[in-house]
Amino acid sequence: MKKIYMDHAATTPVDKRVFEVMRPFFSDKFGNASSIHAIGQEASDALEKSRKKLASVLNADPAEIIFTSGGTESNNFALKGTAFANRKKGKHIITTKIEHDCVLNSVKWLERQGFDVTYLPVDRHGLVDLNELEKSIRKDTILISVMHANNEIGTIEPIEDIAKIASERNIYFHTDAVQTTGKLKIDVKKLSVDMLSISSHKLFGPKGVGALFVRSGTKIDALLHGGGHERGMRSGTENVAGIVGFAEAVKIADKEREREMPRIAKMRDKLIKEILDEIPDSYLTGHPKKRLPINASFYFKFIEGESLILKLDDKGIEASTGSACSSKSLKPSHVLLATGLKPEDAHGSLRLTLGKDNTTEEIDYVIKSVSEAVEELRKISPFKKSFEKI
Repeated sequence: MKKIYMDHAATTPVDKRVFEVMRPFFSDKFGNASSIHAIGQEASDALEKSRKKLASVLNADPAEIIFTSGGTESNNFALKGTAFANRKKGKHIITTKIEHDCVLNSVKWLERQGFDVTYLPVDRHGLVDLNELEKSIRKDTILISVMHANNEIGTIEPIEDIAKIASERNIYFHTDAVQTTGKLKIDVKKLSVDMLSISSHKLFGPKGVGALFVRSGTKIDALLHGGGHERGMRSGTENVAGIVGFAEAVKIADKEREREMPRIAKMRDKLIKEILDEIPDSYLTGHPKKRLPINASFYFKFIEGESLILKLDDKGIEASTGSACSSKSLKPSHVLLATGLKPEDAHGSLRLTLGKDNTTEEIDYVIKSVSEAVEELRKISPFKKSFEKI
């Protein structure tokens, strides 16, 4: 049975072109970038070329790029590093109720260290209310962190507007752009963010590598201490092979974005329309227009999302109920609950996220399979039977 991968928001396969540029750094060019001999300097040169390549795509200065192990570290670094570096100015942080767990758990940890955190509500589509944001700002607010787009429901937040509000009040602004890099144009100058997190494996690069853009002049403390790598901001021997692959993946994604994303968005729209048309009691989650081109997310009444995922897996379709980092949890999605869904409805969620290798023929099969799977599950659903008795 052919497998159809529909979970690109969780991770992506490494692009063959990316793997080819990485290959030499596993063997012939294996040097430590901190070593002063020839093979070490070869690694150092590759590291700095990758930094310039990534900076060019983001419209940043190479000195503003700090390589990390991925999105989780980048977000932890931005939040904790900024909070502690600026704690004499204030201890108030603003974020949202729908952030990725690595952001929410970071600010919860900061609360235990004496910081005060405001969690902004969102509307039924997952959008932040700018008026609520402005009302939440205090004299001691030092940081605002709002994700660029949600990993579960795909809603794109008004980042430029939030950045303007933060800048006018001299408050640092961080955004988690793990889901948007490679799908949307990322220009840090246009977005006016102070910090921006990226992860390689979400855009056909290797796992275990990412970056944090930190605008020049931003007051931030290092999270990891050791040999003073990354200009003293992130100690630890650099993953040169991963960084080289990451930079190449970002370059390819940016180059192909204008061709690939409209094609993918067209398949996404077909997926959304036909699933909603064909399956009774099915609903779209996230914003109907302001959403990632790869994301189609739903909830279906009277079924359990986990059962649906297993049914689809039997049919050769690999999908998820939401964030891969917490999809093994039986708790309903905090994102869906924040949009106002009842727990029983949130349990019936399905996230289908497309990639550049998906085809229209696959989408037709996915639509047919989801429809069949939902019907099969509803026939044996105690939720459906209980509802019909009312």
